[in-house]
Amino acid sequence: MPEPAIEIVREVTPELVEAMAGLLPQLSRSAPAPTAEELAEIVDGDATSLLVALLDGRIVASLTLVVFRIPTGVRAWIEDVVVDASARGAGVGEALNRTALAEAQRRGARTVDLTSRPSREAANRLYQRLGFVARDTNVYRWG
Repeated sequence: MPEPAIEIVREVTPELVEAMAGLLPQLSRSAPAPTAEELAEIVDGDATSLLVALLDGRIVASLTLVVFRIPTGVRAWIEDVVVDASARGAGVGEALNRTALAEAQRRGARTVDLTSRPSREAANRLYQRLGFVARDTNVYRWG
């Protein structure tokens, strides 16, 4: 399989909307696919970057990077990483995450956090290979 091309999305296209409609159900059964307007909020946001991976010109994965300043410094989160089933095991997730980490670092982030369900064994192995370390913390969610 060829090397994936990783891009930070600069504009919302019909191809992107269609690709996200196919990718998101592979990440969450309950979340509706984002509309073009919702994707534009991410793409145009100061704190958010939408990264995509392309194989043979087709979007096969996405990742959202959130970079923000808090009193202790600039921090970043990686969210909603999804690789199409047809492209898994081909290094797409690794290339996408490495690009996100480089972008977070370029934007001054001191740390980059993410969460991953324990059942996503391949993803967890990837994150550990990339240097992420499990933290002894409680994760809380409201709402």
